[in-house]
Amino acid sequence: MEIGLDSFGIRSCVVAVLLSLSLLLMGCFQPNAGITFSQKRQSTKTLEDHLFASDASLGNSAHRSIERYGDLIRRHAIEYELDWRLVLAIIRQESSFRATAVSHKGAYGLMQLMPVTQMELIEKLGVPEAQSPHFNIQAGMYHLRSLYRYFSDAKREDRLKLSLAAYNAGLGRILDAQEIARYLGKDPNSWDTIRRTLPLLSKKYATLHERVWRARNPRSGPFGSSQETIHYVASVTRYYEEYQRVL
Repeated sequence: MEIGLDSFGIRSCVVAVLLSLSLLLMGCFQPNAGITFSQKRQSTKTLEDHLFASDASLGNSAHRSIERYGDLIRRHAIEYELDWRLVLAIIRQESSFRATAVSHKGAYGLMQLMPVTQMELIEKLGVPEAQSPHFNIQAGMYHLRSLYRYFSDAKREDRLKLSLAAYNAGLGRILDAQEIARYLGKDPNSWDTIRRTLPLLSKKYATLHERVWRARNPRSGPFGSSQETIHYVASVTRYYEEYQRVL
């Protein structure tokens, strides 16, 4: 006897397949189908599996940060018109999700704000301090949005990368790199241009500086950490793309 399916069996299989597909589609297209900060630990674990499988300690730090500060990040993301996934990418690069991280230059917290920047933002935002995680996140996001406004003439992707570069190196450095770009007849609003002119702020290009600036020096002074900034932009962009795929 040939093993096969009778008509009733075929109909049963078809119904089962259709039911499975309908349940799958409901899960894919419901408004909150993606991973959200309010979901259970199982959803956050999925985030760890995808993004932090290669580094368990980083995954645990990210997990705790998302649980503690996720709602805050999303709330301020709406207020400052930022993608909350971009903020997560910056925190990952800046501090590896460590709330008390301190750099060798004195930058502090999840978003690694320099002391001078902290003081400026405390005054602008009217907050008591900018070191505790909640205020550090708020101040960092406000600062990023402020930088983003400076590059309104750039296309979206270039604008984002220019803003990230300014967050890392300081706005003045990027404005200086743009001045060199203009002097060389290049597009100052293109990140591809700026990542090439940023190294030209080094002291070894003093002859060029004399031609670009009357004071014979970049307005923010010579800059020797261009590769660090270029790497920073590339890393944050890569993390951001990962979060966009998963979240």
